[in-house]
Amino acid sequence: MKKTLIPLIVFVVLVIFLAIGLTRDPSEIPSPLIGKPAPVFTAPVLNGGGMQFTNKDMLGKVWLLNTWASWCVACRQEHPLMMELAKAKILPIIGLDYKDKDELGMQWLARYGNPYDVSMADRDGRIGMDFGVYGVPESFLIDKAGIIRFKQIGPFTEGDINNKLLPLVKELQK
Repeated sequence: MKKTLIPLIVFVVLVIFLAIGLTRDPSEIPSPLIGKPAPVFTAPVLNGGGMQFTNKDMLGKVWLLNTWASWCVACRQEHPLMMELAKAKILPIIGLDYKDKDELGMQWLARYGNPYDVSMADRDGRIGMDFGVYGVPESFLIDKAGIIRFKQIGPFTEGDINNKLLPLVKELQK
């Protein structure tokens, strides 16, 4: 009798864990980088004629790093919101063209608009890996001291921007 209860107990425990997992929002994966300094990077500016951009260029500013790519369908969904955010001039938006060809990234920005103060080329994905990017789009809010304060996995929605991002930006800009 006891031997038959063990598989049943294991099954019930697994069902409980599965039920808990199914109630969680996959875009709410906690990042181990929240509250830690942003990874140090230097990257070529997309269509920058050899210019380089580094995270040190943003010290003293609250800024948003937005990873995107020309091949990313979800990036296209998010892009109009990035354009609106850029027009509002609330904070600098830095783009990271992730695992893309420069010419395709430049064509994409020319076609859909360029919300970025600067867009960098991350051709091999190393910068994205340092930030723990699972897939594009992902965005990171970084404070004046270079500390990551918020991570958005997947495309922003209007609600995400209004209810999560902007209140935190206002608080960090004080």
